[in-house]
Amino acid sequence: MLSHLCIGINDFDRALAFYRPLMQALGIRERFCDPSRPWAGWQSEPGPRPLLLIGKPLDGKAATPGNGQTIALLAATRSQVDAAYQAALAHGGRCEGAPGLRPHYHPHYYGAYFRDPDGNKLCVACHEAEEQSL
Repeated sequence: MLSHLCIGINDFDRALAFYRPLMQALGIRERFCDPSRPWAGWQSEPGPRPLLLIGKPLDGKAATPGNGQTIALLAATRSQVDAAYQAALAHGGRCEGAPGLRPHYHPHYYGAYFRDPDGNKLCVACHEAEEQSL
């Protein structure tokens, strides 16, 4: 359904320092990084799409977050949601809702909400039942 999502940022180095650990916590590999443009992208597996991109707006104006927009990233497990949330907050993110069940969406929805350093609202969500101990 999706080809790519592009998130507008204003400070490339700051955004890269935020998104690299976030994507790493979710096990999503970096596909490219070009500070000269500036932009970077991460690729879903098995790939090649969809892509998540960060970059400065092409029109040269400041990036601004949209009202009512949330980009939700898929986590395989609830522990990945927790790790991604912690990575986001440790690298300049702001909490918009700590990790937890959101049964008003569905019984197994486990998500966390936060904003990146530019104010873009993100979610990391797992739709699976709780992990079983081995």
